[in-house]
Amino acid sequence: MSSLHETTLQRPEPLHKRERRKQARPGELLDAALCLFVEKGFAATRVEEVALHAGVSKGTLFLYFPTKEDLFKAVVHENIVKLFPAWNEEFNNFVGSSGDMLRFAMVTWWNQMGNTPASGIVKLVMSEAKNFPDIAAFYQEEVIHPGHALLRQILARGVSSGEFRALDLDQAVYTVVAPMIFLMMWKHSMGACAASADIVDPERFIHTQVDVLLHGLTTTPSL
Repeated sequence: MSSLHETTLQRPEPLHKRERRKQARPGELLDAALCLFVEKGFAATRVEEVALHAGVSKGTLFLYFPTKEDLFKAVVHENIVKLFPAWNEEFNNFVGSSGDMLRFAMVTWWNQMGNTPASGIVKLVMSEAKNFPDIAAFYQEEVIHPGHALLRQILARGVSSGEFRALDLDQAVYTVVAPMIFLMMWKHSMGACAASADIVDPERFIHTQVDVLLHGLTTTPSL
């Protein structure tokens, strides 16, 4: 007959469950970190908060991410950087006009990144770059450079095919980037306020921006 102690003693969690929990921790930590980084900024976010939010100890967090900067870089990689290979493959295999390709690129960006919590990373980097140059340099190398290269490829395709007129491609890239940045900054500032949330419709805004980029504002070409 079992004693009271024996009947109330909890059995150890099966190994396979513990392993699944261990494997889930990096993802849970990155989700918690993204939430807090976007809400509070890089400087104001404490690793203790991230660990608490993810339901682990601070020591556990440091096993996966030795510093807060490492944690932030992992968040950027998980939510933005890892999207580029698929984006490049999609655009390399795109069938259609360069104008359609540009529209597809901007809509895809909004659906997969802009319309997600990760869009708040842009506002964070822009507001804190001066105080954290290493973070800014990392973001420049891992996000901005490949993003610009991808957009430049689309514009170059249009110039090469004769669909677009000759352009200073390095500068023209910013005409595509600027409305994307505006949407993300708006979303995490004025767009977060109930009174102004409906002023900008992201999808309509993107389609309007593409139309302006492709056709300009005037009804007839300048002489």
